[in-house]
Amino acid sequence: MSPSLEPLTHGLWAATAPAAPPTVGLCADIHADVAVVGAGYTGLSAALTLAEAGARVVVIEAREIGFGGAGRNVGLVNAGMWVMPDELPNVLGPAHGERLLEVLANGPAEVFARVDKHAIACELRREGTLHCAVGEAGVRELRARAEQWQARGADVRLLDARETRRLVGTDAYPMALLDRRAGVIQPLAYVRGLATAAVAAGVDIYSESPVNQIEAAGDQWRVKTTAGSVTAPRVIMATDAYTKGPWEIIRKEQVYLPYFNCATTPLPPDVLSHILPEGHGAWDTAEVLSSFRMDAAGRLVFGSVGALRGPAQGVHSGWGQRAMTRLFPALKGIGFEHEWYGFIGMTDDNLPRFHRFAAGVVGVSGYNGRGIAPGTVMGRILAEHVLGKLCEEELPLPVTTPQEAKHRAAKEVYYEAGAAVLHAVEHRF
Repeated sequence: MSPSLEPLTHGLWAATAPAAPPTVGLCADIHADVAVVGAGYTGLSAALTLAEAGARVVVIEAREIGFGGAGRNVGLVNAGMWVMPDELPNVLGPAHGERLLEVLANGPAEVFARVDKHAIACELRREGTLHCAVGEAGVRELRARAEQWQARGADVRLLDARETRRLVGTDAYPMALLDRRAGVIQPLAYVRGLATAAVAAGVDIYSESPVNQIEAAGDQWRVKTTAGSVTAPRVIMATDAYTKGPWEIIRKEQVYLPYFNCATTPLPPDVLSHILPEGHGAWDTAEVLSSFRMDAAGRLVFGSVGALRGPAQGVHSGWGQRAMTRLFPALKGIGFEHEWYGFIGMTDDNLPRFHRFAAGVVGVSGYNGRGIAPGTVMGRILAEHVLGKLCEEELPLPVTTPQEAKHRAAKEVYYEAGAAVLHAVEHRF
C-alpha cells in the first residue's frame, strides 16, 4: 500500500482497488494547453475530455490519484443533490436550476458510460440505490422526493414496507425510494480507472506535487510546485474540499462534515442472500445518516457521520457494530475488517459552485457528499467550457464569487463532536 493511502483514510478501497497508473513528481518547467489541479473525479474527467478533443493536458496532484474524497466515499452513484428537485429552480433560478437537474439526473448514466467505454474495473452495480425512511418525517420526505422526480420523468418509485424489507433485509424501515438510475462502484478503483484512461489519451499526471503558487505569465498562467511548473493559458481548479495553497477559499467555502466507513469480513452465502440481496446501495433519512452497501467480495460496508481519530474512533466503530447488528441480527459476532474516514465539503445551500477565479482559471466544487456522478459530469462540462463548446450562459451553474462559509470553524467542531456524542448514546432502530 502506498504510504499516502493509510488504512484509516482509504481502508478497504486501497486494499482492493487495481493499481493507479505510475506517476512521478513534477520536477521540470513544462507547457500545456490546460493545467488541471487535482486528480479526483472532476479533474480527471475534465482532463480525459480535453485530451480526447486533442488538447495537451497536464494534471498536478498534491498527494496521489484519488487521495481526497474520491478515494474515501462509500461508492453510491446517485442522481441529483440533497436539495429537493423543486427547490433547485428556487435557489438557482429557473434556467440554471432546471439545467442542473437535467445534467445531474443523467449523472449516473454518464459514469456508467465512462466505465463501459474505458473498461474500468470498479465493481460497478447498476441495480439502483435505496433511500430508506426513518420515521414519519422520513416517509414524508421520500414521498415528496418521489413525486418531484416522477414529475420530471425519473425512473424512481416508492417501496412499501414489505418490498423494502425484501430488498434491504431488515424491517427497520417503513418505506424506501428506489432510484433505478443509480448504482454503486468501488470509488478508488473508478478514479484510478479514469486516470488510466486519461494517461492512455495522452494526459501527463504528476503526483506528490502540491501547488504553492499560481502566477500570471503574460496571457498565460504559471502553476508552480516546489520543483517545477506548468505554464498554460487555461487552468482548472479541481481540488474541492481538500484544497490547500492558492485559492484555498475553495476549502474555506465549505464546512467539513466527517464521514466514516467500516467493512466487515466477507459474509457467508446464507447471510448474503438476505442482506441487500439484489446489490443495491442504501442510506437513510436520519439527520445523522447511515449508509450501507456490499462490495464484490460480500463485505458489508457500513458508514455514518464521524471522524475516526482520537477517542472518537472507538466510539464510532463501536456504534457501527451495534447499529449494523440491530439492522441485521445475523451479523452479530461478525467484526469489521477495515475502517476509514474522510471529509465531505458542505456549502451553505448544499449546492455546488462554479467559480471563475481569474481570467482563464475556473473550477466547480462543493458536491456535498455527491461527488461521483456530479464530479464526473462537472469535469466534462468544465472541459467543454474551456474548449469553447459551452459558453457561460449555457452552464448549469451561475458564476459566483467564492465566499467563506459562515461560522465554518464552529460548525466543524460541532459536527465532529456532536456525531461522537450521539454515537456514544444513540440506540436507533
